[in-house]
Order: sequence, then structure tokens, then C-alpha cells
Amino acid sequence: MPELSTILNGHRQHSSPVALPSVLIATRHGESTANVEFQLAEATGALSVPITCRDADIPLSMTGRAQAQAFGHWWAALPSVDRPRTVWCSPYVRTAETARIAVAQAAGLGALPAGPPIRYDERLRDRELGILEMLTAAAIEKRHPEEAARRRKMGELYYRPPGGESWADVALRVRSCLRDLCTEEAGRPVLLVAHDNVVLMLRYVLERLTEERLVELAPVRNCSASMWRSDGERLWPELWNDTGHLAG
Repeated sequence: MPELSTILNGHRQHSSPVALPSVLIATRHGESTANVEFQLAEATGALSVPITCRDADIPLSMTGRAQAQAFGHWWAALPSVDRPRTVWCSPYVRTAETARIAVAQAAGLGALPAGPPIRYDERLRDRELGILEMLTAAAIEKRHPEEAARRRKMGELYYRPPGGESWADVALRVRSCLRDLCTEEAGRPVLLVAHDNVVLMLRYVLERLTEERLVELAPVRNCSASMWRSDGERLWPELWNDTGHLAG
């Protein structure tokens, strides 16, 4: 198998073909109950959110379930050759729910001969925030002012909260996952269901973005569609963070 740098950069260093999926589609999970609570907390300046379960166990909201159904409709409307028959998914509850709902919707519309298998991979889990987990921006400034200052100094790509991960750490997980995905899904369309930072790092890795370009990007939206298409040597961006299928 070619080195991952060959796959991602598009430079042939071997005579053998580059292993790539024909199409790689990525989506963030639908709106979660935590997304709702944090939006409310940020709007009111609250220092805490009423969430007591693990991050891994946070489910979708009712809106999130509807978004997952809408994504399934979008999936079903793709040209047959581009419809993923395999799903790689974060094992967290909100991503697993999104994948199952979208699969059921697409299959129910007759777009798939059978529900495609869902492969759960912990490398696609959400970013670990360590001591900052479940804290609002206001709470971080109040309770951990030294960390807030260090975060501003280091920048989002390299800042690692105590006990947590930086964006760069997540990128390492994404690179590792891509090695396996590109080999096992070579020549086939595949769907990846993950989290905002994971999808962002996927773009960072595939398109070799600079740090400056990376931090300029808008947040990845719930159940948005992003797509990269293979030309046989590399994956080229075709769609990014699109939510037209969620209108209404």
C-alpha cells in the first residue's frame, strides 16, 4: 500500500495504484441535547449545563433526529454510483443514532438494496476536552483563567487542555483511520459519520490546509454534507458543510 502522504498529497511514489474510495462523504451528527443546552447557556451567560451523563452517551434531540432523516433523503437522492454502501461511524450515541436513522431512511426510500453495514471506530470519537469538558466559555474564563489565556496564546490547532486533546491530536487519529478506510473501501463510495472537529480535521488532512486557513473555516454544522471525489491519485473536494437538504 502507498504511504499515506502519497494518498493525501496525490504524488505517485510507487507504480501500484493508489488505494482510495471513489467518493468519501462526511457528516456531523444531528443536533444533540448537549448542543441545545450549550446554545442556551452561551446565550444567557450560564456557567453550567444540566448534563450529568458521559459525553459518549449524549443522545440526539428531536430536531437532530429529523436532521438525520433529512440526511437520509439526501443520501437516497445521490446518483447510484455515489451512494455509500458502507458507513464508518464514531461509537458515541449521537453519531450512532444519526447513522442508524439515515441508513433506515435511505433504505426505506429504496435507494439501497439493504441497510449498509455500520462500522464503529473509536478513532472517529469526539475531541477529548479533559478538565474543560461540559464547561461553557464563561465558565472556562471564570474557573480556569490560566487555561483560557494559554488557549489564546497557543491557538486552536495546538492547544491541549489538561487531560484532553488538541485539534492536532485529533488529526493524528483521522490520519490513522484514513489509512484503513482508504485500503478497505478502495474503489467504493463510503460515508463517515462523526463530530464537528473530526470532520474539520478530515478536511485539514485531505486538503493539506494551513493553520491560518483552518481557523478561518466556519463551524461544521449538524448533519451537513461534505464530499471528496477520487481522480485515482487523490481525493478532491466537491462539497463542504452543505445544509441545503435541511431547509425547512
